[in-house]
Amino acid sequence: MLDQKTIDIIKSTVPVLEKHGETITTRFYQLMFGNHPELLNIFNHANQKQGRQQKALAGTVYAAAMYIDNLEAILPVVKQIAHKHRSLGIKPEHYPIVGKHLLLAIKDVLGDAATDEIINAWAEAYNVIADAFISVEAEMYDEATNQDGGWDGFRSFIVDRKVVESDVITSFYLKPADHKGISSFIPGQYISIKLEIEGEKYTHIRQYSLSDSPGKDYYRISVKREAGTANPDGMVSNFLHDGVNEGDILNISAPAGDFVLDMEKTNPVVLLSGGVGLTPMLSMLKTVVEMQPGRNVTFVHAAANSNVHALRDEVEELAALDHVKSYIFYDAPTEEDRVNNRFDVEGFITRDWLNDKVAIGEADFYFCGPVPFMKAMNRSLKELGVNEDRIHFEFFGPKGSLED
Repeated sequence: MLDQKTIDIIKSTVPVLEKHGETITTRFYQLMFGNHPELLNIFNHANQKQGRQQKALAGTVYAAAMYIDNLEAILPVVKQIAHKHRSLGIKPEHYPIVGKHLLLAIKDVLGDAATDEIINAWAEAYNVIADAFISVEAEMYDEATNQDGGWDGFRSFIVDRKVVESDVITSFYLKPADHKGISSFIPGQYISIKLEIEGEKYTHIRQYSLSDSPGKDYYRISVKREAGTANPDGMVSNFLHDGVNEGDILNISAPAGDFVLDMEKTNPVVLLSGGVGLTPMLSMLKTVVEMQPGRNVTFVHAAANSNVHALRDEVEELAALDHVKSYIFYDAPTEEDRVNNRFDVEGFITRDWLNDKVAIGEADFYFCGPVPFMKAMNRSLKELGVNEDRIHFEFFGPKGSLED
C-alpha cells in the first residue's frame, strides 16, 4: 500500500500528465524499443506508427494517477488491457522494463520539474499498478491454459478454408494442427495471430474478432484488406489475403477480450456495425439465435455498397426468424444495388431512425466499426436517453475516446 505522502505527490502530477502525457509516452516507447528492440516482436507496429498506442498509454497513466488511492475504480480498464496483454504474451518479467523506461521518459520530458521526490513516488506507484496487472493477468493465463481445449502462448492452426466474402473481406477457417479440442469463447472476443513476414525483421501480432458462434471445431476470422502495404496494418492484412492459403499454418493465442455479449440477459439486443465491424456483431447474432432462441435481436449494418458488404447471406438466413430483424444501410449504393433492392436505407444510421425502428427503452446496444461511425452511434444513443450500462462498444486497436 502507498502512504498518504506518496499518494499526494502522485495526484499532484495529474495536471502535468494531462498536458504532457502523450509526449512522455512517445518518449517512453522510443527509449524502451531503443534498449529492448526484441519487444518489437510483441507490440503492434501500426499502433506505434499512428500514435494510437502512445495516446492510449497516456490515458491509462493519467487515470492511474487520478485514482491512485482507489485503483478499484479503474479495474475495468485494467481488465481490458490485461486481456490484450494475455493475448499478446506479456509476462511479469516485462513489467520492470516498462517501469524503468517510463520513469526515464518522465524525467527526460519534464527535466528539473521531475524531482527525485516525484520520481521515487512514481516508482512506488508503478510497482503497485504493475502488481495489479500481473495479478489479473495471472488469472487470465491460468483460465486460458486450463479450460477444456485451452493452451498457453501460441498454438499452431491450419487454414482449413479461405473464403472471399466481398471485394475487401476474406474469411479464414482455422483448425488446430494437433487435431485436439479448442477452447470455447464468448461472442465478441478475438484471437491474436503471430506472423512472420518475409523481409520483416520482427514478428507482427494482430488481433481479429471471431466472426462465427462458439462451439465449432474451428475458429473463423474475417479480415479486411487495408489499402496499401506501406503501413503496417496494410502489410499484415495484405499478407493474409495474398500470402496465406488453405493448408498453411498460423500461430494463434487463445480467445480473449471483454467486449462480449451478456448471455445472462434476455431483454432485446441491438447490434450495430459499420464495415468490418460486423465481425463480432455476427458472432453475437448467431449465438443469440443458437442459444437464446426467444430473445429479440435487431442487426443493423452500414456499408458503402454490396461490393464491400461481407457475410450478407448468413445474416439474411437468420433474419427469416420471427425474433430477428435485419436492416442494411448503404451510403454509396451501386445502380445494381438499387435495381435489386439490396439495401433498406440509403445513407447513414441516424438518431431519428433508431428512435423510430428500435425498442430504445428496453434494449442493450452493441456496436463496432470505424471510429466516426462509433462516435455517431454513441452520441445518438445518449441523446435518446440510453443509459451507459446498456451501451457496449469495441475499438479495433488501443482504446480511444468516443467523445467529440
